Amino acid sequence: MTRLRLLAAFLFILFSVGVGAHPHSFIDMNTTFVAKDQKLMGLKMVWVMDEITSADLLYDAENAKSDSEIWKKLAAEVMANVLGQHYFTDIYRDGKPLKYLNLPTEYQLSRQGHKAVLEFVLPLAQAQPLAGKPFEISTYDPTYFVDMSYQDKKALHLPPEMNKQCKVSLMTPKPDKSLQAYALSLDKNDSPGEDLALGQQFAQRVMLSCQ
Repeated sequence: MTRLRLLAAFLFILFSVGVGAHPHSFIDMNTTFVAKDQKLMGLKMVWVMDEITSADLLYDAENAKSDSEIWKKLAAEVMANVLGQHYFTDIYRDGKPLKYLNLPTEYQLSRQGHKAVLEFVLPLAQAQPLAGKPFEISTYDPTYFVDMSYQDKKALHLPPEMNKQCKVSLMTPKPDKSLQAYALSLDKNDSPGEDLALGQQFAQRVMLSCQ
């Protein structure tokens, strides 16, 4: 299965949403850093999907209670596809990628009005000392079929134990006009060349620096 189709399965948006520019779907993100004993343990992520993307998920759940088997099954299916794409997240430190555990320590799917909300904890395979080289974090769909972004820096949260020694910044790229035009030229069934890394070029970068 191609990355595009896998992502479409994850988002349950195989129905037509019209022809137009990439991206076709939007995820509003919030992230809280998870620390213990002066070490970074992972990231707690909250992804709020747009109403069109959420429509099938919410239809399948209907009026089911939040702790029902229906929600648990949907959450497991969505999470499995997120895991298949390495959490859609890159974390680098000192130019080297950090590894994650194969399974999240917790996850759930819920409803927020007409939007579906996926929450999970991305655990690092090895806890990292907070002090030292900064962490660089990007979360994105490589094909740019889905726009995954933070509205602003307020969507990034430091727990109390990190507040005094850590600072976080958010950088939003400004792709050149030719790249923007290329993205606009892609319709729903188009997938950009893998060597282009289109989604990565539109991806925001989060920098975490601690003393």
